[in-house]
Amino acid sequence: MKVKICGITTIDTAKVVEQAGADFIGFVFARSKRQIAPADAANITKGLSPNIKKIGVFVNESPEKINEIANLVSLDYIQLHGDETADLAKKITYPIIKAFSIDQAEPATIAAYPCDYILIDSPGDAYRGGSGKPFSWELLDELKIPRDKLILAGGLSAKNIKQAIQLVQPAGVDVSSGVETNGMKDIEKINSFIKYAKQ
Repeated sequence: MKVKICGITTIDTAKVVEQAGADFIGFVFARSKRQIAPADAANITKGLSPNIKKIGVFVNESPEKINEIANLVSLDYIQLHGDETADLAKKITYPIIKAFSIDQAEPATIAAYPCDYILIDSPGDAYRGGSGKPFSWELLDELKIPRDKLILAGGLSAKNIKQAIQLVQPAGVDVSSGVETNGMKDIEKINSFIKYAKQ
């Protein structure tokens, strides 16, 4: 089970995530309370092992800007979390994770999208991206996404991750607010989440 911890803003948290055994680490370059400047993300990635894959989260950014930031930060994947078209995705020179909100996901659009992974999230609140609340996982059956391409997000935590994996059987899981306390990444929650996800 691949595990992505998203919304990383400090080197200390990044090291905790790496040591806990995460497969992916996510940096948010779109408007968010977890937004990070590309130069700061680049300083963090310099200190990480090549074994942990670095993901940049973008919302409705130009392909040129995405490629430029990806190069600076040494990203491994680009996560598109806005209204990006398949044509735009083809202009990006990095592997892609395309995020869809469960309430806007269309099987035909998903099937035709040029990407390595499909991430399904809860409907967003103030910003694009998830609300940190779970959605009804049974809805995924209607989307016919190959499970080896599916990353499950939205309201996951150490309390429900085992159940989510058993029911959905995705390739990976993605968490941000579910491993936070008072808006800050929590070492114990990160370790618990990864342990349960990997069991």
